[in-house]
Amino acid sequence: MDFRHLLEKAKNLEKALAELDENLKSHESEGSAGSGAVQVKVNGAGDVVAMVIDPELVAAGDVALLQDTVLAALRQATEASRAYREEQRARLVGGLQLPEF
Repeated sequence: MDFRHLLEKAKNLEKALAELDENLKSHESEGSAGSGAVQVKVNGAGDVVAMVIDPELVAAGDVALLQDTVLAALRQATEASRAYREEQRARLVGGLQLPEF
């Protein structure tokens, strides 16, 4: 086994993963709830980058409904972002399981 070759491959993979992490910041996944009353965007790194709440939902005064709707939209967007991130990493590393950082 050529360890030098293996080390070179590992360094290339490390570089490719760093580039992927940087590129993920520009990808946006969306989530919505309440028939679109709340819309959330999360980048590929998992950061919430935008949220829109329909003023009518706020004006209704039902705080519990507002909280549940925002939470549902956040969960949907976060899950979509996670799935995209995992898909991109899998394409890069094949079947190799890497820990999340």
